[in-house]
Amino acid sequence: MALARWRTDFRRWEKEEGSPVCEVDLDVDRMLHARLTALLPDAGWLSEETADAPERLSRARVWVVDPIDGTRDYIRGREGWCVSVALVEHGRPILAVLDAPARREAWIAVAGRGACRNGVPLAAGSRTDLVGARVPADTLPKAERDVVAVAKPNSIALRIAMVAADEADLVATRRWGNEWDIAAAVLIASEAGAGVTDALGAPLAFNQPDPKAFGLLVAAPGIHAAAMARLGGR
Repeated sequence: MALARWRTDFRRWEKEEGSPVCEVDLDVDRMLHARLTALLPDAGWLSEETADAPERLSRARVWVVDPIDGTRDYIRGREGWCVSVALVEHGRPILAVLDAPARREAWIAVAGRGACRNGVPLAAGSRTDLVGARVPADTLPKAERDVVAVAKPNSIALRIAMVAADEADLVATRRWGNEWDIAAAVLIASEAGAGVTDALGAPLAFNQPDPKAFGLLVAAPGIHAAAMARLGGR
């Protein structure tokens, strides 16, 4: 559905300054809600494009969805967007799908059973030196000139998935992030062997009353501690 309307004429606006949305976001959200709720009627629902309902907090399982992650790239006709779906059970993702049809990529992970892209198993990289680490970024601040910028899709989920695929070594944010942006991607990364924590080094927990995490750190396992030490003072 999203691919068929990509690079066509559709309504788009800003929910708030710097937060674009389009009618395709809402249509995909409605479709996913109908189909996933039918698949697991007992599961709660948390989505970027659906008004939050506190009843999800009483559910053992919750779908956590971003109908289009990387809406800015979608609107601009770029390929750096995906549909992100995670099934969370007792606060932990157990099933994850990132569908990036413009890139012809389907990423899937099941807790305890690994992650794959287009059927090919994924493994995070073996880097042990933070210097020279690949980071998806448009530009790097002077303080980070000892790492290397690589191509950055607008979708944070796809940037995290790059670590799982050994196409990047580090993704870090120090600002609050929403559960729907990262729930599927962090399972894919962790199942590929990457180190995954919040920006303070704590495990991530999902389906929280305020569905946000304090930043994020996803890295090749050999540099996660060094990256954590660098972020710690900030």
